[in-house]
Amino acid sequence: MNNNYEVYKEILKKRLNEKRYFHSLCVADEAKRLASIYGGDTEKCYLAGLLHDITKNTPDEEHLQIFESFGIMLNDIEKNAKKLWHAISGEAYIKNVLRIEDTELLDAVRYHTTAKKNMSLTAKILYLADFTSRDRDYEDVDVIREIVDKSIEEAMVYTLKYSINDLLEQSKAVHFDTLEAYNEVVGGNNGSI
Repeated sequence: MNNNYEVYKEILKKRLNEKRYFHSLCVADEAKRLASIYGGDTEKCYLAGLLHDITKNTPDEEHLQIFESFGIMLNDIEKNAKKLWHAISGEAYIKNVLRIEDTELLDAVRYHTTAKKNMSLTAKILYLADFTSRDRDYEDVDVIREIVDKSIEEAMVYTLKYSINDLLEQSKAVHFDTLEAYNEVVGGNNGSI
């Protein structure tokens, strides 16, 4: 894997607004920190954090072009939840434009918004780093930061529950990947949500 971070940072500066670029740096730092705590690949986690929002500020038309160019079919929830598009198009952009082929990194970027069952350590770290990076200031962030330093599994339970509740309060659909991830971390897919 090419870890030439300065090249990637220059690409990000052109693709992201200042706030989103700063967020990407914060997530990269937090992902590296969590990787060092939990025995993950610190370089891979840093790069995943750096690149995870590479298409976040992309106009809708470009997202749709990426989906079409790389044969990506959105399900009904994804079609109606533009907030999820950047994770899907981001993975495709990183793989096909930046030519990064590390499947674990690509998978982590793809599922950093929804999570999914059978997540790799890198994917869990990126998911949690996105929640707990130093630029985040939402309600409960300090609670989640405390949990994430003690147990990655407890942090996954808490953050997935938090996400599901947030979506329900907004009367938005919950992606099936999120539900499967939640059911897995609380003890198996037994329909107990």
